[in-house]
Amino acid sequence: MQQSTRSESTDGLPPEKRLEAPSHRLVEAGIATIPDMETLRECVGYENTHQNRTQILRRLEWRADELRADEE
Repeated sequence: MQQSTRSESTDGLPPEKRLEAPSHRLVEAGIATIPDMETLRECVGYENTHQNRTQILRRLEWRADELRADEE
């Protein structure tokens, strides 16, 4: 049985679903729809642990910048 994470309860997409989608466009959409910093941190942690793809980490960083700007 898989543990439930905050991101699953927030919008139904755990990090592995967002970042391991079958196409690049779906990965980009998964990142673009990250709703909050906690979910973003979970995605960064997942990426660092499983794939560590520089391009994905860069896109996550851009999404973090967007979320921070929205908070201002």
